[in-house]
Amino acid sequence: MAWNTNLRWRLPLTCLLLQVAMVILFGVFVRYDFDADAHWWTERKHKNLSEMENEFYYRYPSFQDVHVMVFVGFGFLMTFLQRYGFSAVGFNFLLAAFGIQWALLMQGWFHFLEDRYIVVGVENLINADFCVASVCVAFGAVLGKVSPIQLLIMTFFQVTLFAVNEFILLNLLKVKDAGGSMTIHTFGAYFGLTVTRILYRRNLEQSKERQSSAYQSDLFAMIGTLFLWMYWPSFNSAISYHGDSQHRAAINTYCSLAACVLTSVAVSSALHKKGKLDMVHIQNATLAGGVAVGTAAEMMLMPYGALIIGFICGIISTLGFVYLTPFLESRLHIQDTCGINNLHGIPGIIGGIVGAVTAASASLEVYGKEGLVHSFDFQGFKRDWTARTQGKFQIYGLLVTLAMALIGGIIVGLILRLPFWGQPSDENCFEDAVYWEMPEGNSTVYIPEDPTFKPSGPSVPSVPMVSPLPMASSVPLVP
Repeated sequence: MAWNTNLRWRLPLTCLLLQVAMVILFGVFVRYDFDADAHWWTERKHKNLSEMENEFYYRYPSFQDVHVMVFVGFGFLMTFLQRYGFSAVGFNFLLAAFGIQWALLMQGWFHFLEDRYIVVGVENLINADFCVASVCVAFGAVLGKVSPIQLLIMTFFQVTLFAVNEFILLNLLKVKDAGGSMTIHTFGAYFGLTVTRILYRRNLEQSKERQSSAYQSDLFAMIGTLFLWMYWPSFNSAISYHGDSQHRAAINTYCSLAACVLTSVAVSSALHKKGKLDMVHIQNATLAGGVAVGTAAEMMLMPYGALIIGFICGIISTLGFVYLTPFLESRLHIQDTCGINNLHGIPGIIGGIVGAVTAASASLEVYGKEGLVHSFDFQGFKRDWTARTQGKFQIYGLLVTLAMALIGGIIVGLILRLPFWGQPSDENCFEDAVYWEMPEGNSTVYIPEDPTFKPSGPSVPSVPMVSPLPMASSVPLVP
């Protein structure tokens, strides 16, 4: 039983080591932003600043909305698996809590290279949540098939790559991506899909019955959908300039999401033989409009343009769940548990293209001279840029994001394939009891299979150890 004891200590040791490392790094590198520092009061008297001029008062409501989306929205959205609810919410909580700390450091190192310290204010917290949202997207692709240690390792590498990609797009290519269609959704989706392809499991049929949903689990997942749907305008407008840009981003997102719901319902019903609705489509495809409008959210897209984007994405996303997801699994061996390609991947690419077209077609008639300069930062070294130049760089940003996601996903997937991360065996996937203490009568407890510590020899059985608990009659037995 030495191998089981070793498995028992790996998760607590990993969590504690990572947290101690965060404490040390924060102590060395992180300080308060000026708006959060006590010296602000001294400067306030000298400059006659109002208390309301502190950045906190403008940004905190948006931060709180984004925070709710990450921890409640994404967490509950993934509870649709009938016996993986604890893990969906709990592991989302775990990786997000670690990810925001590492994101504050990584983003800080890139954005404050010239300073001695990383200064943290409320806008940094929003950006860290954006980074973690991308991790939550990737989590959806590997949901039920990896261990919490693998998730922490994946989060560490993905946050690092996210920060690099974000710096290239926003600081070097000067891409506009207010709602993160490219940096958050496209990157997170194709990073996660690449990882799950590398971690392909040939024998998931052994846990097939646990890959479906139940009435209660779908209801919980719908709670996550509603939280995400309601707060998405805040998500897409959170880091826009105060005033017209932020206002525009909220309006465009609002309109796109509304149109997306109607078309998703229409297509879902039309594709069913009896005209019924599929809850998977309603939980996911209805959010695709918020993803696709993200890059162009603060541009002069016009409300009818936002409605068109939502209309198109509702159709494409629903069709993806019906036809594309089964094709990816059967032909390309991409086991996309949550269908993130349909909710984040394809809509993210659409969003990047819409942003490029909208930027390239920007004109003085639509924006006004000062509005055009303000909206696309046509000043400094961008003084001679035209709208077409901006559109061209938007496409470059999309291509860089896809390359970073695919290459990074391959590398991280190969790392996660190493046999000592405590991953569950094929027959134990999508099962809470592998990692959680379950209430009596709900399941059978399994010990994860770990080839590194698995006992060998002809006299030792090679099957996972099972400790039976009373089983409720309504819950199917696990083979």
